[in-house]
Amino acid sequence: MRPHQDFYRTQKLFPANAQPIKNKATTTNLTDSQRGITMTKNSTSVYLKGHNRLGDVIAAIQVMGKYGYYKLDFETWATRISGDKTKSDHWKTIFSEHPEFFRFDTEGKKASLVWRRSYRRRYAVDEQRELTFSEYNNLSELEKSPISRAPLTSEEISVLISTAISLHERAIQQNQETRWLSSPLFNLFGVAFGALLGWLIK
Repeated sequence: MRPHQDFYRTQKLFPANAQPIKNKATTTNLTDSQRGITMTKNSTSVYLKGHNRLGDVIAAIQVMGKYGYYKLDFETWATRISGDKTKSDHWKTIFSEHPEFFRFDTEGKKASLVWRRSYRRRYAVDEQRELTFSEYNNLSELEKSPISRAPLTSEEISVLISTAISLHERAIQQNQETRWLSSPLFNLFGVAFGALLGWLIK
C-alpha cells in the first residue's frame, strides 16, 4: 500500500474494503438529476454543482491518473478528458473546486493530481518505465525536461474514485438534511412548538 492509500483510508472517506470500480461508464454518465438529487439554495457542496459534477471528477481522475505526463495546461487536459479544448475553463473550475484531488502549479497555468505530485520525477514516458537514480543523474538538463512522475495503478485510481463517490454521497445526505430543516412542514412545526411553549409558561 502506498502512502496516499493509507491517508485516504485513515480519513474514512471511503470503505476500507473498496474494490476497483468495474462499471465506470454507468457511474460517470448518470447526472445528479437522474439520481433524483435536488440542490437547495442553502447547499454549499461543490459536489452538487451542475448536472454531472461527480462524473467530471471521476473522468478527470481516470485520465490524469493514467496519462504519461502528470502535469498539463487546461486546454490539453480538456482535450484529453473530453475531446474538446474549448472546455478548458470548465475543467479549470473542476480542478480549482476540488483541491482534495487536484493542484495547480506555482504559476496557476497547469494542473495535476495531488497523488502523482508526491512521486519522484523519474518516469520516462517514451520508455514507459521509471529510471534508476543513476540513469536520471546521467541525463542532461534537456533530457530531464520531459521526465514525468509515475502513473497511478488501477488500485490507486479506484481509491480516488471511491473517495469521490463517498464525498458525493456525504454531500447528498447533508443536502437532504438541509432540505428537511428548511421545509415548510418543519417551519410550521417550529411555530406550533413555540406557541405551545408560550402557552405552557404563562
